[in-house]
Amino acid sequence: MTLLVPFDGSTLSETALRKAVAYGEFVGEEPLVLSVVPDDGDYARERGWIDPHEGFDPEVVVRKLRRAATDCAPEARFRAEVVAAAEPTATPHTEVIRTILSVAASVEPSVVFLGSENVGRVTGELSSVGDPVAAGHRYDVYVVRTAGSTA
Repeated sequence: MTLLVPFDGSTLSETALRKAVAYGEFVGEEPLVLSVVPDDGDYARERGWIDPHEGFDPEVVVRKLRRAATDCAPEARFRAEVVAAAEPTATPHTEVIRTILSVAASVEPSVVFLGSENVGRVTGELSSVGDPVAAGHRYDVYVVRTAGSTA
């Protein structure tokens, strides 16, 4: 089985990855780190993936995220998806959600480890990837709300 860890390089996603590694060692399952990179420079700047005046190259962002994930959990597998808005009403946020859900459907994880700024709030926010991903009924969800220790 697989443990899926959506990873955006944030402190909470790093904590989620560390927790997935510890859990995986306990249950004998392998973490799969998934970074979804919308083909959108503004989105990348908002997340701190590139500097405010830096040109956007999705492959550079993927390399940075891979390095951050590897620094955090060298033994975890890494997968990156670069996505573009496929329809006029799609936003980078909706494409990230769609991609995470699609990958989750294909790899059939036993647990998805979510660490994100807005995950775990009592009321859902439009900016949270967590609500739609946590609504999946084919896997358990571990929500990381604080960037604490992995113990």
